[in-house]
Amino acid sequence: MNRIRWQGILAISLIAFSAGIYFIQVRIFHAPRDTFFYLFQDIAFIPIQVLLVTLILNKLLSIREKRIMLKKMNMVIGVFFTEVGTGLLKKFISFDKNVDSIREPFLMTENWTEERFAMISEDLKKYQGEIDVSRDELIALKAFFGEKMDFLIRLLENPNLLEHDSFTDLLWAVFHLAEELANRTDVGNLSRRDHEHVAIDIKRAYAILIIEWLAYIKHLRKDYPYLFSFAIRTNPFNPAASVEFK
Repeated sequence: MNRIRWQGILAISLIAFSAGIYFIQVRIFHAPRDTFFYLFQDIAFIPIQVLLVTLILNKLLSIREKRIMLKKMNMVIGVFFTEVGTGLLKKFISFDKNVDSIREPFLMTENWTEERFAMISEDLKKYQGEIDVSRDELIALKAFFGEKMDFLIRLLENPNLLEHDSFTDLLWAVFHLAEELANRTDVGNLSRRDHEHVAIDIKRAYAILIIEWLAYIKHLRKDYPYLFSFAIRTNPFNPAASVEFK
């Protein structure tokens, strides 16, 4: 209510100030005809001003804000892959019995183009992994999530990620899997049906994680070549990957 009242007072004050300027102009120059002529000229230009401000200027500002927000989101996504994503992807790859069918296309080099990334991304949308996870691997996966749970919760609380639907879907899939494992007392002794249910959750998170990882690597190639070089040398799909140059 106070805000509306303040805006009303401001509007009345500005109109009164403008009227006062026109009144002084008429008294000094004694040319009311010219004053009203230019007044209507100004009024006629108002729709064009509205067009410039609301459609063009606001659009440019929105694009700039979107770029800034996207940069912040990419920083958060980078932290996710550093802390959780890359290590989790390595575990999922070890569970996937079909991974050899897609391993070779993922042996990326610094010469990869935008077209190559787009082609691999489209192929991945059709890929179906075959998850075969042992009891010991489930125990290790539960322990991994136990160490990272606080980090995942903080990521879900980040408002910047609400604008990134696909990465938000990844976080929810990973968080759901972590909850499924955390709420089972003995993941090393699951029933067959329960084991299959967890495998489905792994497969869901794995499918989204691969695509988001590829999108993140593409971003590094474009904006951070030195980080892209590191990503190539630590590629989880490359069994011979080494951070050291050989």
